[in-house]
Amino acid sequence: MSIIQSGDGIGDRNGILVKVRLDFKGTGKTGRFFFGGKNVDKAAEEYREQQLAVFRNVPMQGIHIIDIDVSTEVYTVFDDITNTEVAYAPLVLTIKADSLENIIRFIAREDFRKIEVLDPASISLSHSDIERILFRIYEEMKDFRLWLERKYNLK
Repeated sequence: MSIIQSGDGIGDRNGILVKVRLDFKGTGKTGRFFFGGKNVDKAAEEYREQQLAVFRNVPMQGIHIIDIDVSTEVYTVFDDITNTEVAYAPLVLTIKADSLENIIRFIAREDFRKIEVLDPASISLSHSDIERILFRIYEEMKDFRLWLERKYNLK
């Protein structure tokens, strides 16, 4: 059983190994007449491909992406609010993070669905570690709220 104890950053030299599932949403675009529309499955796959390129090409401090799995099929659900079909394209990232704080940027995303901690088996946190994690969660949620306000012009 591994125990991570830290006073200067949540984690140790070995880091934390997790699998994070993100489901990227695709909504269809209607075209004129019968042409120009975009299939919801295709839109979800295109959005997943855009995000895949970001994960492969943009370095993130404290994060090492070990594996990217896109083998899960796109699935479609009916959205009761918009009365339309919405497709989701799943992506599973295997991530080695220097600290628990670095993983928060993945779980604060709109497309986050699931996380599985692979290693260590247990983690011990000090008061200051917990305070740092809670503050980081606050920062991520504040950034997400600002992003939503810009997206929907709420302000």
